[in-house]
Amino acid sequence: MMQNTAEKFPKRYIVYGICAVLLAFAPLLLDSYWTDVLNNVGLYAILGLSLNLIVGHSGLFNLGHAAFYAMGAYTAAILNTLFKIPILLLLPASALTAGLFALIIARPIIHLRGDYLCIVTIGVGEIIRIALINDIFGITGGANGIFGISRPVLFGLKINKPYEFYYLIWIFAAVTVFLFFRLENSRFGRALNYLREDEVAAEGSGINTAYYKLAAFVLGAAWAGMVGTIYASKMMIVSPESFNFWESVIMFTLIILGGSGSIPGVLMGAFLIIGLPEVFRGFANARMLIFGAAMVVMMIFRPQGILPPHPRKYPIPRMDKTNRMSENEGTS
Repeated sequence: MMQNTAEKFPKRYIVYGICAVLLAFAPLLLDSYWTDVLNNVGLYAILGLSLNLIVGHSGLFNLGHAAFYAMGAYTAAILNTLFKIPILLLLPASALTAGLFALIIARPIIHLRGDYLCIVTIGVGEIIRIALINDIFGITGGANGIFGISRPVLFGLKINKPYEFYYLIWIFAAVTVFLFFRLENSRFGRALNYLREDEVAAEGSGINTAYYKLAAFVLGAAWAGMVGTIYASKMMIVSPESFNFWESVIMFTLIILGGSGSIPGVLMGAFLIIGLPEVFRGFANARMLIFGAAMVVMMIFRPQGILPPHPRKYPIPRMDKTNRMSENEGTS
């Protein structure tokens, strides 16, 4: 009985629980600077999880995810500054805007595969950035961006300090982990995994591959749009430079480094890509050299990532002797 309980409750869950407790009390042990570093880690962790749904679970190469991040941030900034709508109430609007934009963009290109889809998404990201700089709609503020975005207010409390944003961001991250874990183990998530492993075999099994790829693309983009709203309220300013191609590269890198398709791997990748360079900031330029060399070594000796997804095991039911005897008697 104890052995069966141990098999159903893997030891890694204990490690995850310890990490969750440490994160919960981190602001009590750290100063404002390191708390703000963890805030950035949390934002990129959520962005990584949203991109992981597209790259890790569906197998679609997307290097323009910053475009959807920007759509959410600018939607919140425009509606908040022009109509004074509370920033947290704009989360659904940002998700809807980014999701609709992803639907319009992805529908004609979703049939592309591999490098071709990757190149197209890079182009989409650059088109959005240049459109924001040129202020073609007259409401994005051009290269200067949009100023004066209000802080979020939750239950009458105005969130200003780093530790207050810390709990807002990491509660959002916890909700994201829970929902994406449930999604991963649902019928929708299994269909995406079949699609990632072999698209031809998935289509032959009756899976509507175009529908599932488009749904994953739109859902990941919508979630990135909500992260853009949190970012806009935290910085109180949005500008095109915050959503350049390098942002998409960072999101893509933390997924590959942590483990494509793995939720714990994405969280680990966010800590390594965003948090670790700050630890070595005292080494000035050498820190990026050391960090780059470590990534090269990592990709050579562990290309599947630090925390790759665990293979799913489906137990085969076993018949005891009584069932076998009854079956034999029935056949005789």
